[in-house]
Amino acid sequence: MAKSGKDSSKKSGTPKGVRGPSGPQGGRPTPRPTSVSPGGRGTFERISLPILTKLHAMPRWLIVVLPAIFLFGGLLLRDSWAWLGGILLTAVWVFLAWLTALSWPALTPGSRFFRALIVVIFGGIVVLKFMGRF
Repeated sequence: MAKSGKDSSKKSGTPKGVRGPSGPQGGRPTPRPTSVSPGGRGTFERISLPILTKLHAMPRWLIVVLPAIFLFGGLLLRDSWAWLGGILLTAVWVFLAWLTALSWPALTPGSRFFRALIVVIFGGIVVLKFMGRF
């Protein structure tokens, strides 16, 4: 029995039960719609699916690092560059609102309240940035 464990670790390069840096063998599964919601929600999900598929194909670190760079860049730009900071913050706000809207049916009422509150507060920060007060 121990011999089969050693053989499998030699084939994959990692010990049995340890996930490598590229994840499980075969990569991540492509997101597929589980069911189509009626009305506008279904249309929103259908429109979002190609975008989600492209995001899913990107490296995971890029999906975290790029919005973080936009966020910090948007917050740091001031004076004559404040308009660019507002654009960067708007991009982060749109991404955050889109992800919140996609996850809305799976959230509990408490989670919905706090996520909506964060989106509204962040939208206020974006408006203040464009006005030159943040």
